Amino acid sequence: MRSQANKTSQNKKTAPIVYTSGDPAGIGMDIIIQACQQNILDDVLVLANTDWLAFRAEKLGVQIELLDGDSKPTKKGQLWVEHFDTEEEHSAFFTMGFLDRAIAGCLSGEFSAMVTGPVNKAVINEAGFKFTGHTEYIAEKTDAQLPVMMLATEGLRVALMTTHLPLKDVATAITSDLVKLVCTIVHDDLHDKFGIEAPKILLCGLNPHAGEGGYLGREEIDVIQPALLELAEQGIHIQGPYPADTLFQEKYLQQADAVIAMYHDQGLPVLKFKGFGQAANITLGLPIVRTSVDHGTAYDLVGTGQADIGSLETALTVARQMVASANLKRV
Repeated sequence: MRSQANKTSQNKKTAPIVYTSGDPAGIGMDIIIQACQQNILDDVLVLANTDWLAFRAEKLGVQIELLDGDSKPTKKGQLWVEHFDTEEEHSAFFTMGFLDRAIAGCLSGEFSAMVTGPVNKAVINEAGFKFTGHTEYIAEKTDAQLPVMMLATEGLRVALMTTHLPLKDVATAITSDLVKLVCTIVHDDLHDKFGIEAPKILLCGLNPHAGEGGYLGREEIDVIQPALLELAEQGIHIQGPYPADTLFQEKYLQQADAVIAMYHDQGLPVLKFKGFGQAANITLGLPIVRTSVDHGTAYDLVGTGQADIGSLETALTVARQMVASANLKRV
């Protein structure tokens, strides 16, 4: 996977971050407009339909100046934007066009990282696209072996062994090979993209009480623990599996760099309770850097001026940190 990152044709230290504005009908447009009033997009090229953007700014009663080419913002209210249009009227074609442009630019080295705005999976699929989420789509487009979803907020990172699976399918999906692969990806990206020399990772069990010695399920004994022993022989030390209901305590987390949860709703409720609106979604296992806001399209807030840009700020901060760490690793 890392070899693909070497296809870059520009110096990633100077390449800008690209932001895909997401569903044009959603709150992603509001976030862009509000963010450019606070100078947090100075090094960011925004992909958007400028007509829609201007219309939304007018609705919000906000003055913005759209800059194209290489003209970067120098003051509040300026936005560096690349116009995108499509002959198709459905909003999903804008959403997917933004994504494809950003992915191609990251692979070529034109962009140092991509930050994605909120999309609506149902709307995209209704337009005829097969789309289960940003994570899976970007992985397919970048030929990544396996994408790993991780959310991060102040004081906590949670990665997922499985992502968008029905709960009834989770136990079958978790094999020793999957445990080894996900743990390796999380370990390597914490080292290579976050600059953590010796990552300390805690792993949740699958069953209540981590199986209670086999009385509440044997996955911990038959699948997870053998995988961790093999990883340890390779120099990757992951602690666990621990009961998920007691793992998320400060006394365990204060020395940990990340927690790996076995399924979506085992780990993310804790993360979002701790930092919703101030968290970033990060895709590990890619040859590029990708982060995202932690919220949806929030159609009910569109044009109200009540959009919270906290998650965008976090996603940009994390992307910048990852780019800096990856560049340092190359030196």
